[in-house]
Amino acid sequence: MSSHTHTRTRTRTRAGTIALNSIVVIGALAMVFPFVWTLSTSLTHGAGLSATPSLIPSHPSLDGYRELFTRTPFARVVLNSIGLAVAITVAQLVTSTLAAYGFSRFEFRGKKAIFATYLATMMVPFQVLLVPLFVLMRDLKLLDTYLGVLLPSIASAFGVFLLRQAMNTIPRELDEAATLDGAGHFRIFSRIIVPNMLPALATLSVFAFMSSWNSFLWPLIILRSDDHKTLPLALASLQGQFTTQWDVIMAGSIVSIIPMLTLYIFAQKYIIQGVAGSGLK
Repeated sequence: MSSHTHTRTRTRTRAGTIALNSIVVIGALAMVFPFVWTLSTSLTHGAGLSATPSLIPSHPSLDGYRELFTRTPFARVVLNSIGLAVAITVAQLVTSTLAAYGFSRFEFRGKKAIFATYLATMMVPFQVLLVPLFVLMRDLKLLDTYLGVLLPSIASAFGVFLLRQAMNTIPRELDEAATLDGAGHFRIFSRIIVPNMLPALATLSVFAFMSSWNSFLWPLIILRSDDHKTLPLALASLQGQFTTQWDVIMAGSIVSIIPMLTLYIFAQKYIIQGVAGSGLK
């Protein structure tokens, strides 16, 4: 009887494992399929796009990529996006780290209320701030400049929250021991705090870079000239009013995916450690 029960339990466990793995595989295929379709379309040129859709192009062609870089200043656009994304990422790392250190290591009146109010700003839709921000950038004469795109993004409530959570996991005994050795706040911050929260910093870097890389609405409002266009704006301009070269658009999409995919592949270990260490779900 016990042997029969054990066999039945093992069968149920195996069936549950197979069902779970099947769901995971189906989910993975559903997530990968749009990328594969985009890649396939980017390699299909001319009449092939109007024929019966096929996941594997019958006559693969790189004409879409060739036209992308010869008929449009796409290389410059990519450099514009990389430079702006790096600048925003560095700015958010600096401001978020310093603010998180203050909220984590200092005690002052109204600390919890200020922190809660700052976090509450994440619930305000960015669209609500478009008009006042535009008026401010216009008055500062920052329209059609990268600085006009950068300024509203230098502070991140999410970044402060993420790094504060990471700092709270660092024992205060390390700070006290360093203070006894004569270390000040700057030395404690640079020698103890920052080295012990590299995974959280890497996580914030990826999120900040990705947010800037995909940003469309604010650069669309601020940037006017073609020389200052970022990658999402350039991709949108590839779609014509009457005709659309889908192979060129998909080629641009593939090019735009590569930097983010590369960044995630190299940083995924730190992202997992950073999210786990910060207590985020």
